[in-house]
Amino acid sequence: MTHPQTSRTPLRFAAASAAALALMLAACTTPAPAPAPPTPPPRISVPPPPPPVMPVEAEPQAPATQLMPPLPGPIGAMLAYADRVRGLPGGELNAEIARLGEPNDPATQMQLGLALAQTRNPPDLARAAGLMQRVAGNASPEGLSLAPLARLLAARYLEQRRVEDDRDRQVQQLKDAQRRIDQLNDRIEALRAIERSFARPPAPPP
Repeated sequence: MTHPQTSRTPLRFAAASAAALALMLAACTTPAPAPAPPTPPPRISVPPPPPPVMPVEAEPQAPATQLMPPLPGPIGAMLAYADRVRGLPGGELNAEIARLGEPNDPATQMQLGLALAQTRNPPDLARAAGLMQRVAGNASPEGLSLAPLARLLAARYLEQRRVEDDRDRQVQQLKDAQRRIDQLNDRIEALRAIERSFARPPAPPP
């Protein structure tokens, strides 16, 4: 007859073995944990590139004043003479006009006309225009070479003369109008004086 204590020992051992086997099977069937994601590399902050440096444009410089060379020929000589007499004071200008006198050749006639046009005197300006017209109508080689400039100056002097005549006419009209206004004011004052004399009371008898 088997002892009850001895019969329970193999059963316990078998149960323990079955439990261990079950644990081993569970361990084998448990899915392995997913691998950890790789550690990202450290981020290196790169500074933005500097803005492009725009070239500084140099300020435009005014071109150096270039003096035009004098024109060759008789027209260039006349332009140089006109520039010279334009800056003469009154006494020297009158002396230059007296030196030129009454010329007959086209070049001297044009010089006299240029000098007369600087006196600011209406009769001299009219004479200068007449001299330029004479040069423009001269058929000599010297006159033909000066004719374009002479026609230009003659037209300019005539236009200047017309403008000055209009100005003088307007000034005279203003003077005449002012004189008439003054005469009317004098008449009005005379009438007022007569009116005041009538309005006075008569003097008492002695």
